Amino acid sequence: MCDVQPTREQQLQRILTPLQRFIKAENIVTSVEALRAYECDAFTTMRQLPLLTVLPDTIEQVQQIMRLCYELDISVVARGAGTGLTAGSMPVENGLLLSMTKFDRILDIDIANKTALIEPGVRNLAVTQAAAPYNLYFAPDPSSQLACSVGGNVAENAGGIHCLKYGLTVHNILELDVITIEGERLTLGGASLDAAGYDLTALFAGSEGLLGVIVGIRVKLLAKPASARVLLCGFASIENASHAIAQIISAGIIPAGLEMIDHTGINAIEELMHAGYPVDAAAVLICELDGSVDEVEDELTRVISLLEALDATNIQISNNEEEKTRIWAARKAAFPAMARLAPDNYIMDGTIPRRALADVWQRINQLADEYQLLVVNVFHAGDGNMHPSILFDAMDANQHHRAEELGTRILELCIEVGGTISGEHGIGLEKINQMCLQFTEAELQQFHDVKAAFDAKNLLNPGKQIPTLARCAEFHAMHVHQGEMPFPHLERF
Repeated sequence: MCDVQPTREQQLQRILTPLQRFIKAENIVTSVEALRAYECDAFTTMRQLPLLTVLPDTIEQVQQIMRLCYELDISVVARGAGTGLTAGSMPVENGLLLSMTKFDRILDIDIANKTALIEPGVRNLAVTQAAAPYNLYFAPDPSSQLACSVGGNVAENAGGIHCLKYGLTVHNILELDVITIEGERLTLGGASLDAAGYDLTALFAGSEGLLGVIVGIRVKLLAKPASARVLLCGFASIENASHAIAQIISAGIIPAGLEMIDHTGINAIEELMHAGYPVDAAAVLICELDGSVDEVEDELTRVISLLEALDATNIQISNNEEEKTRIWAARKAAFPAMARLAPDNYIMDGTIPRRALADVWQRINQLADEYQLLVVNVFHAGDGNMHPSILFDAMDANQHHRAEELGTRILELCIEVGGTISGEHGIGLEKINQMCLQFTEAELQQFHDVKAAFDAKNLLNPGKQIPTLARCAEFHAMHVHQGEMPFPHLERF
């Protein structure tokens, strides 16, 4: 005799009746048509409708929602602005999607201590805009900063073009206010530069919603530097561009940003933005130097000397804020520019040692030829974080399959040269199989143990980021690399 599964309406009513006692009807989304808006993040090739979406107004409501879901064994996926690129905030089947968009207030800017207390739904750029009158700013600046939420930045440990000098999101937060799956409210870290006990704020940064729901964040603010100059130049070869990166860092110069873009990317950006990028170059380098006026001028002279020795061409230097903004605005438009080249764009995210930049770049181009797909290479080159973008048409099943397989090969290449499969986009569902290649059974078990310490029922964003050992065994059964099967001790299915 087989069990009769409850219908969607029966499952919905089970949570809806108690939920409506403390959440207004207009803040609960249940119609299939309206739920389509929440079925995916910016990784649009993976989609799943939630059972319902709830938009709470207060922290107390978040606590009540979590307690209810814990009691009813209903999964919860927290969502910010939906700009993630790994299906990290994609709903789970028959689960509740918790939208934090109503938590969009900047509660306090502490000028003396250079901090801001904000809610998780505040947009990244809005923090800097609010701090600007005090000559302060928020350093992490992902390309999506106009739309992405700081809560999402914490969940994915986002970076941006200035993370080489100023760090990722984890380096720019002091305190987190979180709600556990059981509805308990915890304060992690503190308002001072150091806090007693384990650094649980760092544990939550990059945890992708698996440990708790963030309802408050205290971020660090930095004083705007006295001077900031941006240098743009072209190179006739990938090798010389890569050598320039290494030599700048070796000279003891740490730029605020150090970016590299390939020929196809340059032309796509220039066609959209008309920013003066040299369209005949094999690669462009963008280098921002900031600090005191004397420090910047000295470093600028040294960098130009290094670049000229490597045959850099079309050297442009910003002389004012408008010119600096023009160069960076074009760089941040790289991914929209690529949308003009193909219907779909699979934006990868891996990190490699700087010494491997030229080799990996060449090998990615070789893989692109092998799979007969166009790949545009954009690097946060200073810290080795690369974003090769695979252009394809998702309506063509064969192209779609080739794009996914090429993405897997690129991630494996990152591991092969001593890098990692994510720099700032997270793992989500997109890269979960590659976690099996990067980490051992014992390491994955430790990840599961940490997860269980906060969420023993596995209700928070289940099935994301950390693969089960059974999944890894199944993956490796189909994935033989160079004649050797990873984790040979695991059972194959």
